Amino acid sequence: MISLKKRFFAELIGTFFLVFIGTGAAVITLMISQGSTPPNSFNIGIGALGGLGDWLAIGLAFGLTVAVLIYAIGHISGCHINPAVTIALWATKKFPGNEVIPYIVAQLIGASIASFLLAGVLGMAAVTVGGLGATSPFEGIGYTQAIIAEMVGTFLLMFVLMGTAIDKRATPGFAGLSIGLTVAAVITTLGNITGASINPARTFGPYLGNLILGGTNLWGDYLIYLIGPIVGAVLAAFIYQYISSEEKLPAGRTIRERE
Repeated sequence: MISLKKRFFAELIGTFFLVFIGTGAAVITLMISQGSTPPNSFNIGIGALGGLGDWLAIGLAFGLTVAVLIYAIGHISGCHINPAVTIALWATKKFPGNEVIPYIVAQLIGASIASFLLAGVLGMAAVTVGGLGATSPFEGIGYTQAIIAEMVGTFLLMFVLMGTAIDKRATPGFAGLSIGLTVAAVITTLGNITGASINPARTFGPYLGNLILGGTNLWGDYLIYLIGPIVGAVLAAFIYQYISSEEKLPAGRTIRERE
């Protein structure tokens, strides 16, 4: 078995690249569009392609990164790279409780390093213009609405993860592609609602970077990206576990076997 220390570093590295590549795409989108006029009011805070065009590109950056990371470190650490996933797996007894904190610490460290390095590579414009890709509710979106949106998005992510990566009956080899495409789809839709974090670590890194480097202090919104993803992931894990469990028949055979 691979040691916890090595899995800790795998989670740190995985979350680092998730945030560096994913939020990097968001930051660069904003930097490219600096000074341009958005085509509509719903596009405030993102680039000039009309909202969904930008969010599709950003979603693909996140999704493709998630996909390749699953294939790269999934067999080492499970490639959680998301505290909500780690907590949900623990809640459904698919992950040991004594490893939850080390995994989450690794994810938060990886996300934070990514944000600071992104600022180092792109310069202070990454902070002042791009906000380090930090997430916050868009205009007209209330706190409760944002929590629900994050909950729904993370529910879908965790539901697909359970069905393709955790369930041993799943067709092998498709977890990375399926989960990556799910991330891309969720970000494309939720981007102009909450920024589509669906991951407390992904929001933590940019928030910390902004706070220390003189960007906008958004910590008042952090509960959105903590409560929504965790509740959504835990619900999805329990619901998937319920609907996928095989029921024993009197003869000792399962419904699946009898069919």
